[in-house]
Amino acid sequence: MTAHPLIRDAVPGDLARLHAINQASTPGVGDVTAEALATLIGQGAATLVAEVDSQPAGFILCLTEGADYQSLNYRWIAERYPRFAYCDRIAIAPEARGAGLGAALYRAAFRHFSGRRDALLCEVNLAPPNPGSLRFHERLGFSPVGERWSTDRAKGVVYLERSLP
Repeated sequence: MTAHPLIRDAVPGDLARLHAINQASTPGVGDVTAEALATLIGQGAATLVAEVDSQPAGFILCLTEGADYQSLNYRWIAERYPRFAYCDRIAIAPEARGAGLGAALYRAAFRHFSGRRDALLCEVNLAPPNPGSLRFHERLGFSPVGERWSTDRAKGVVYLERSLP
C-alpha cells in the first residue's frame, strides 16, 4: 500500500468499485444499492477517490446545503448550518484499511471546501458504538456539536464539526 495515494474526483467508471467498497464498509456507512449510490454521487458537491495501484481503494462523498436529500442526518445539519459541507460517507476497501487513506481523503475534502463552506460535518454512530471512528475524527480536528437518538435509544449518532478556513 502506497503512503501517498492519488486523490482524484470520481468518474462514472468507478461506480462498481465504489459500491463494492461501500458495501464492505457497512454498518459504518449505510447500505445502498449501486443505483442509490450513483444518485448520491450525482447530488454530491464532491466525491473524491483514493486510488492505489490504479484502482479505487476508498472514497469520500460530500454534499452541501440545498441538496434534495432526505437523510435525517443531513436534515439535522441543514437546519443548523447555512453554509456547510456534509460527509455523507467515507469508506475504505478492507485490504487498504490502516494505510492512512481515510485521513488523506478528509485532508483533500478540507482543501476542496476551504473558503467555500464554513465547516465540514459528519456523524458517527454512538449506538451501535463506533469508538474507532470517534478517535479518528477527533485526531482530524472534529468536535461534537449534537446528538440524535431513536425513540427507543437503540440507535444514536453524534454530529461532528470541523471548521474550515
